[in-house]
Amino acid sequence: MDTSPPAWQRHGMRVKALLAGFLSLLSWSLGTIARAQDAAPASPTLKLTVKADYLALRITGTTNITANAWQWRVLPGGPEDMVAWSHFDLPVADGAFKLATPMPAGGWYCVEVRALDGEKVIKEAGVTRPEPAAFVHVTPDRIESLPESERVAWKAYLARSRENEHADHETLATECREIRAAASKPAPTDSERFVCPTKVAASYFASPEAATLASVILSYQTPAGAWSKAVDYSKGARPRGTHWTTQSEAGWHYCGTLDNYSTTEQIKFLALVDQATKREDCRAGALRGLEWLLAAQFPNGGWPQVYPLESGYHEAITLNDDAMLHALDLLLAVRAGEEPFGFCDEALRKRAGAAYERGIQCVLACQVQVQGKRTVWCAQHHPITLTPVAARLKEPVSLSGAESANLLKFLMRDGPTTDAVLSSVEDAIVWLDAHRITNLRKTTNAAGKTDYVKDPASTEVLWARFYDVETGEPIFAGGQDGVVYKTYHDMAEHNKVTYDYFTTKPGDIVGKERERWKKRLEKVGKR
Repeated sequence: MDTSPPAWQRHGMRVKALLAGFLSLLSWSLGTIARAQDAAPASPTLKLTVKADYLALRITGTTNITANAWQWRVLPGGPEDMVAWSHFDLPVADGAFKLATPMPAGGWYCVEVRALDGEKVIKEAGVTRPEPAAFVHVTPDRIESLPESERVAWKAYLARSRENEHADHETLATECREIRAAASKPAPTDSERFVCPTKVAASYFASPEAATLASVILSYQTPAGAWSKAVDYSKGARPRGTHWTTQSEAGWHYCGTLDNYSTTEQIKFLALVDQATKREDCRAGALRGLEWLLAAQFPNGGWPQVYPLESGYHEAITLNDDAMLHALDLLLAVRAGEEPFGFCDEALRKRAGAAYERGIQCVLACQVQVQGKRTVWCAQHHPITLTPVAARLKEPVSLSGAESANLLKFLMRDGPTTDAVLSSVEDAIVWLDAHRITNLRKTTNAAGKTDYVKDPASTEVLWARFYDVETGEPIFAGGQDGVVYKTYHDMAEHNKVTYDYFTTKPGDIVGKERERWKKRLEKVGKR
């Protein structure tokens, strides 16, 4: 009797045997690979971190390399620098190391570390100093698209801006190194704007109080010649190693600005103290401020919010909060030789006048045209193309009711009475007159917050802070979500409101200022 398994069962047994053999072979192969990997030396690693303060470059690193020599160096200027390598001993326990070197006087470009086997480099690593934030509007591509003469002017402007920025940084770095401070301290903060107190007796500027304030203001003048904003001058003169600004972002935010009345008001104050007391340091400070104002002006006549240039919307030609308007107003006074700027010589008055004229031409060029018709202005304009641009989330590309009204008031009272200015003003007035908002009443809602509701009986006449460029309809952008809403009510339901979204300023422009403007034109034979 045949007791052997049937054919199908024998076939299954052979398959099982083959599979067992394959798995055994695979296991042996994987084991061999693992043993080979364990036996093979790990890939050489070398990682660096560099921390820079005003006193030193502090380098930390880790490595798994065993080498007979370790070297490091700092390149101060650029990749072309020829700097000798220095030796250091690497602890062998965990492969971690620390190094420090005094900050080179001119800054640093790159830190490099390498491991050697004899003269052979096993591994090399380096950390390059981070580049400053790239400009958003004043970009190389945009500059290269300009005609040659304009390209030359813009490149020269950027070069001067970088030189001033470097000088600002080096001045503070030197102070910190001299007092052995690893970092600068921010300036004390004051939430109030500094505005030159002109509604006081002239004798105030000769008082001990004004003298003390002038000294404090001078101490906070940046090396480039300007002032920051929100500095508490009541805390006394700036100690060495203290920054010129209260702002964040490594201390260089708003370091020299026209925002919130800054710089122009300090110049006026120092000039008034000089007029009353003949203080040479106040006169020198005012002159340095005027030189900053001339240097900060773009080749096309506009002014950025911050100079030396700071990346972002700070590069834009800034009408917001009347920044450019304050620059024009001050230069007009200097050009005319008005007090307290009688100390300015003829050459400076001519330069101020030329800068003022370029500024007026820039204002006219920035006036937004929609379907071939002039309207008003945006709060910010592109520094090169002059087109409207956005700033913060709550400040979208738009037509501005408030800033346009203030700018028009300046042109109507103090601007040149040329045909170009006359035409610009008249078109802007027509636009404002057509975009008044009625049937709206300001109220307080159940939550105790400001709201605006429709009310046919309301006699209030308002203008929106922002209007859509194309449609001319009021718009309301949220400060937190950046969403552009069609009504104030909808925007306020989704955002914390810390901004004036309505204004009454254009009311004066289309009313009494327009009548005043007509009388001014009659005097010069334009009517």
